Amino acid sequence: MEQVRARLADVGFTVDRVQELLGPAAHAALLRNETTPAERATRDGSALSTLVRLFSLQRAEPARAVEAALPGLVDDLLERGLLGRDGSDVRALVDVRPYGDEEHDWWVVCDLTPGLDTSPIEVGPEHVLGISEASSSLAQLTVPTSGGRVLDLGTGCGVQALHLAQRHDQVVATDVNPRALWAARLTAELNGADVDVRDGSFWEPVAGEQFDVIATNPPFVVSPPTGERLVYREGSLETDGVVRTVVSGAADHLRPGGWCQVLGSWVHTDEPWEERLHGWIAPTGLDAWVVQREVVDLPAYVEMWLADAGARHRPDYAERYDAWLGWFDEQGVEAMAFGWINLRAVHRDVPVLRMEQWRHEVVPPVGAAVLDWAERVDALADADDVLDVRWTQATGLAQETYGPPGAADPEAIVVRLGEGLRRARQVDTVEAGLLGALDGDLTAGQVIDALAQLLDRDPTELRESYRPVVHDLVADGFLVP
Repeated sequence: MEQVRARLADVGFTVDRVQELLGPAAHAALLRNETTPAERATRDGSALSTLVRLFSLQRAEPARAVEAALPGLVDDLLERGLLGRDGSDVRALVDVRPYGDEEHDWWVVCDLTPGLDTSPIEVGPEHVLGISEASSSLAQLTVPTSGGRVLDLGTGCGVQALHLAQRHDQVVATDVNPRALWAARLTAELNGADVDVRDGSFWEPVAGEQFDVIATNPPFVVSPPTGERLVYREGSLETDGVVRTVVSGAADHLRPGGWCQVLGSWVHTDEPWEERLHGWIAPTGLDAWVVQREVVDLPAYVEMWLADAGARHRPDYAERYDAWLGWFDEQGVEAMAFGWINLRAVHRDVPVLRMEQWRHEVVPPVGAAVLDWAERVDALADADDVLDVRWTQATGLAQETYGPPGAADPEAIVVRLGEGLRRARQVDTVEAGLLGALDGDLTAGQVIDALAQLLDRDPTELRESYRPVVHDLVADGFLVP
């Protein structure tokens, strides 16, 4: 596959070059599963156009054109099951999809995109999903550490393993789907990545092993046990048992200081969601930062996943829709939530567990913000008194003032983070003064004393009043060690 990789790069079968070839309108249409504008843009007979038509548009192309685009490589790709003969033409049996980040051009092997040009969506139980919004989100969420052993639990087509292999010494990827294992191995080989791909469910393939980072986007779709499950999205456990099983077993597989990061889903019942997840996390003894990003009502949830499976135009659509909602009623499910669970193996008497709902703007990559959270948690745990620490304002922190034009003083002062979760907080004069003066030279207590003198306030009273405020400013990321 090394020769294939070299040829794809030489031809320019990359994200940027394909977008340039198609143009913005045709590329946007292709993202909507409409191929006609892209077909019109790829009639020049070039090697790049042939590859786009073959893989992205799923067109059968003349064998001579495919051989010209992939000289000396077609027979090997036929033998490996990536291409197939269609009379005198060659057709892609899987998608070889350009992918990458700011530093890399990669190619991911996955099943062909279903539903192009309004054709029926037909996916088998072992369908291997390609690059999705969820996989991209998990890549952004994963902490940017380096070295050590890492695990991609439920690898699918191998996207996370590909990212992890760029920074870490040993990468293990697991999946229960035989076709996904085949695709993940091809993805790794095609990109020259050293990945140990293993067969097995949940934690079984890595029994007794520990890792520095575990990244997982498990099959978290909650659906009734009808026997029609798609392996890439649905597990065999009741309701949100898949995510619970991942969380519950993480501690046994983390090295000290290690991370397990889960992109997952959980049910809302008459029990508060925070209590539900607390019951999963607290027994692990791990620090945790849980962010609930979205809550979806049940009809919208069922419609989304029935459409994903191609059931919208089937005769039994209404019957399946009704059965799914009825099953939710039986289980006591009131809504479905999506979010992040960040777990960290740190030995402390009382683990830190932060749970919050955040539906606002996030500036990626989020992984750096997760590491910053851990640094602040450690600093707060180590501090006998937060006022004795030399904090400094967060990078990119901005201040906004509100009030009528020309007024001597603003009616409101708001500070806003520029990275990660873009939190905003309305602050008073003392808090604004603290944030402005804390640059690492003075402790928070020293700055408060100076502000007390400036404002003619009692310093002892001001210290007591603002000690919890300083703690909150650190916990929320406005102040950092």
